[in-house]
Amino acid sequence: MRTLRYVPDHAIAGIPNVAVDGSPNPDTVLTLSHWPGAPTPVELRDDLSAQIAFRALARPELFDGIEAVTTNHFDQDGLVSAFALLHPDAALARRDQLVDIARAGDFGTFESRDSARVSMVLAALDDDARSPLPAEMLDAPYPQRCAALYEWTLPRLLEIVDHLDRWEHLWVDEDAHLSASLGAIASGEVVVEEFPEIDLAVFAVPADRSAAPTTRFTVARSDHLHPMAVANSTERMRVAVVDEAGCSVELRYETWVMYTSRPVMPRPDLRLLVPVLDALESSGSRWHADAPGSLTPQLRWAGDGESSVSPTEFVRTLREFLADAAPAWDPFQIR
Repeated sequence: MRTLRYVPDHAIAGIPNVAVDGSPNPDTVLTLSHWPGAPTPVELRDDLSAQIAFRALARPELFDGIEAVTTNHFDQDGLVSAFALLHPDAALARRDQLVDIARAGDFGTFESRDSARVSMVLAALDDDARSPLPAEMLDAPYPQRCAALYEWTLPRLLEIVDHLDRWEHLWVDEDAHLSASLGAIASGEVVVEEFPEIDLAVFAVPADRSAAPTTRFTVARSDHLHPMAVANSTERMRVAVVDEAGCSVELRYETWVMYTSRPVMPRPDLRLLVPVLDALESSGSRWHADAPGSLTPQLRWAGDGESSVSPTEFVRTLREFLADAAPAWDPFQIR
């Protein structure tokens, strides 16, 4: 296999390339991506793009004529995928760990706590308030910002992995929230109820539990429960978080990609549940849902103040809806 180089997506025109963890471009010879409808060779498909990239390393003939690696966005799975192709010997020596980092970023699940922490560091690199990258790089249009993130991080990835303590300032606070969330679930403070027949898990959160900063992929947000604690505590792909102040349900990212390790129930269209919940409201119609093609579609209360729909009523209505909901998304059929 020839030595490849990284070329940003916005500068790839005319260069034969392998596109990882995203969509192909006009000069793409090989696509290694779990994205919906991606023309990844069927025999290489896997849950994560990083797993696909590692599998492709055993087929060096696939890279004949290819000069560069590219991708159209920055995240943990894309970074590991690109690193594996650019530095195959170093990557193969850490294959399980690197895949676990990609998994923590994309799916919010992890086997090693250090993988979760590396994922947090990589998310922080893409955070305007915390990133060590120069401001002019972060202020650039997204294609140039994405390129700067890859060019800065690729040569530093193993340093982050092998010397995580040096990057503690970028993960310590979020990691503490993850510990607290896992502890609340383990102790029963947060009650988890599963309904396997509709692939639903319900996390009942005490009303006095405060939200704290978290990340999902590389996006900063705030959650009462850390999303990694939620994802690592259930195999269900439809996850509701409920308390007296508000209720929501999210369809996990695993159901957006071409997931292969086990069958998952197809996504419903949560927007169809909005009028049902609005009809139950005494405080006005303020429920909102994302389209089924969104990365992680969510149904949530979006009104002023608190919803009048109780957690019990929300869960009952959600269960009734999911029991009969028609499939609305098939990542293997997207073209």
